[in-house]
Amino acid sequence: MLEINVDIIGVIYSVLIAAGGIFGYVKAGSIASLVAGVCSGLIALFGALTSNFYVLGAIALLLTAVMGYRWLDSKNFMPPGIIVILSLIMIARCVVYFVWQRNST
Repeated sequence: MLEINVDIIGVIYSVLIAAGGIFGYVKAGSIASLVAGVCSGLIALFGALTSNFYVLGAIALLLTAVMGYRWLDSKNFMPPGIIVILSLIMIARCVVYFVWQRNST
């Protein structure tokens, strides 16, 4: 039987990331936000659908670094602060998964 491993938390994360890019385009007309958000969301979605926590962790680390820099630079919480918080939650999720995997073998 075909076994499907999908990380639901990762799917929610990826949809929120992509939606943020779309929202940035609709609100401010930012094509850079649209491309970056949708591309990041699609990469995260791939990681979530395949339960590849390396991909999810890598995209979360990248978004934490980039958006953390933007947050510190602009002093505006929205939208970079939200992305940083979501990405830190995803990093924590990945760390818990890696620790759990290590202890179960």
